[in-house]
Formats: sequence, structure tokens, C-alpha cells
Amino acid sequence: MAGLVDFQNEEEVREYLTNVGTEYSYQCYKEKDPNGCHRLAEYFEGIKKNFDSAAQVLKVNCEQNQHSESCYKLGGYYITGKGGLAPNLKAAYDCFMKSCKKGGKKSIEACHNVGLLAHDGRIFDDKPHPIIARDYYTMACNGNFAPSCFNLSALYIKGAPDLPKDMSQALSYSVKACDLGHVWACANASRMYKLGDGIDKDDSKAELLKNKAKDLHQEQVAPKEITFGE
Repeated sequence: MAGLVDFQNEEEVREYLTNVGTEYSYQCYKEKDPNGCHRLAEYFEGIKKNFDSAAQVLKVNCEQNQHSESCYKLGGYYITGKGGLAPNLKAAYDCFMKSCKKGGKKSIEACHNVGLLAHDGRIFDDKPHPIIARDYYTMACNGNFAPSCFNLSALYIKGAPDLPKDMSQALSYSVKACDLGHVWACANASRMYKLGDGIDKDDSKAELLKNKAKDLHQEQVAPKEITFGE
């Protein structure tokens, strides 16, 4: 079976991985393919464990090619100071913003991260920007990203300057996050119905949501069953 790699053979695997790296380098540097550059960065990161090289490829691919996934991953490098980059929340924010606006596999998470950094406020001289946070959480929530829906609910529960407290909106986003499998959103929505805090009290819905929170929690902590192919 020519062409197949025997992954039990260390020499064959080493040769295969070397060839993969060469192919991705060619795609990136010779063909100028942004997707090839992102694959090269992931090769450096995942196979070679060379995070400095990965960071440099990601940096070029994000800044010059505006590659959404590279911008998202580079944002994570700036958050943690990975790959020899100095930790820089503002740079991370810019990377996540590019990824969010560009669209792609990680754009929804990127929008969420823009919201988190705006909500935190450290990139704006320790002045949280709840309106920016709301707008980007909304983008991610519209893409069915449960943590953003939950954070929107929290924003509307607390309220902020230029963002009045709104328990109806808080409940709506909490229920959506719950439907998407967010345990704490189910618990919060249950509590809102139980207390009737700014909304109509409804013990029946409160109980249903409490039970859903319990079920989700059990699913998350239950040991995974081992299944074998037949």
C-alpha cells in the first residue's frame, strides 16, 4: 500500500512530519497562501513545539493577510505572552477584533473575547465599556455562543452607565444561554422566575429550569462511557 505511513514506524513518522512541514512552508512562503501559513503556524505549535516560530508566522499572517484564524490564535498568544511575545491586552483586543470582523471558524469566539476585554476595561485605562461589550457579546450570542448570551444576561441584571438594568432582557438571554447548555444560565433564569425579580413570577418555569440545570450539571460531571467500534 504505497503512500501510506506506518505510524508504528518512528523513522517513517519522522520523515512524514518533515515532509508536511516542508509542504506548509512552500504553501506559505512560495505560494503566498494564507491558509498554508496558518497550517505552518499550527505545525510549529503542535508538532515542533516551537512557539516562537509559530508566533512569528501568526503575526505576519494576521497583520499582512488578515487571516481570521491566525488573528484569533495570535490574540491568545498576546493574552498569555506565548511564543516570546510580551503580554499585551491591547494587541490581543486588536487581533480578536480583526478575527471577529473578518468572519471564519473562530470569529464568534473572537467577538466574545472582544466583549470580555471591553467589559474588563483594562485596555481602556481601567474603564469598562459595557456598550462595546454588549455589542460584541450580542454578535457572539447571535451565533449561538452560550457564554456570550450568559454575559449579556449578567450585564442587563446589573445595569451600567448608558445601559439600564433590564430584567426582561436579562431573562431572555439567560434562557437562550440555558437552551444552549449553560448550567449557570439555567440556574439564574430559574431564580428570576422564582423571585419574580422584575418579571412575572412563575414557580412552574422556575422548577423546570432548576431541573434542567441539575441535568446539565450531571451530564458534565458524569464519567464518559468507553464505546468500542463494532
